[in-house]
Amino acid sequence: MSKFQFVMRSGPTLGVTFPLDGDQLLIGRDSSNAVSINDAEVSRKHSRLSFQGGKYVIEDLGSTNGTFVNGQRLAGPVVLKAGDVVSLGEQIVLMYDAVNMDPGATVAVSRKAVQAPPAQASAPVYSQQPAPSYAPPSQPVAGKKNNMTPIFIGVGVFLFICMCSGFFWWVDSTYRWCTFFPFILGC
Repeated sequence: MSKFQFVMRSGPTLGVTFPLDGDQLLIGRDSSNAVSINDAEVSRKHSRLSFQGGKYVIEDLGSTNGTFVNGQRLAGPVVLKAGDVVSLGEQIVLMYDAVNMDPGATVAVSRKAVQAPPAQASAPVYSQQPAPSYAPPSQPVAGKKNNMTPIFIGVGVFLFICMCSGFFWWVDSTYRWCTFFPFILGC
């Protein structure tokens, strides 16, 4: 028997597990949703999960910031597979996972893994995790300078080769080999 869950990888409650149970589940900012994420990037009714044929299917409900699966914005329903990354907007990242369970087994769950930390009055703080590999490249950080040394070395080598080529062309075209290189030609 498999059970399904979302684990928050980036967002206001990092590491929280959302067990998925039911045929129709809503994801959104509203506290009545099965997966409730209190964040400004998440619409009140952001996405819907439908359990069909032993699998969950996700669809966006016209959210402002979009729903993404593995970096692709949803244009219609998508069947989720274990390991899929579901993003709500740019900051909220959920890992979809299937947990194989033995119906007779005893399950111990840490309270910290299932309970969200208490709500804070200040703005949400996000973890400083590296961006997921599927994210589009970000803009350079303000104040961070690029290393220009390889460019300067390359331009310098190119100019040196051009100057040497020009010099030898001039020596050859003005017949001054004996002036500059008498030891080579025996002039």
